Amino acid sequence: MPSHLILALILGLTILQPDETLRSYGGAAREWHLVTLNGTAFDATATLSFPSRNRITGQAPCNRYNSRNAAPYPWIAIEEIAATRRACPEMQAETAYFAALKSANVAVIDGDTLTLSDEEQPLLVFKARD
Repeated sequence: MPSHLILALILGLTILQPDETLRSYGGAAREWHLVTLNGTAFDATATLSFPSRNRITGQAPCNRYNSRNAAPYPWIAIEEIAATRRACPEMQAETAYFAALKSANVAVIDGDTLTLSDEEQPLLVFKARD
């Protein structure tokens, strides 16, 4: 079998696999707004969205960002975060937000609440806005 046919078959099988990420378990079609970070009320603005398979996007306190999450639900594994490079007074809050996103490895959606946790505790709690 020619190699291009094998490649096309592999690509086709990959595309047909169901989306098992957080997006298909209630994360899609919503914008999630951060309410607490490490157990403390988050006074700046930060959002998280799941616009397409394996993608995340959002607005951190200063910058827009995007990344990948290919982990199946209920896990989450945020890869390297790409963000615009605007400075603002909330840079410290943004740094803490990105660090918590990258540290999270468990995600739970319960109604309009999304909680991202590590092995020990909740790190980020979001509320949905449709």
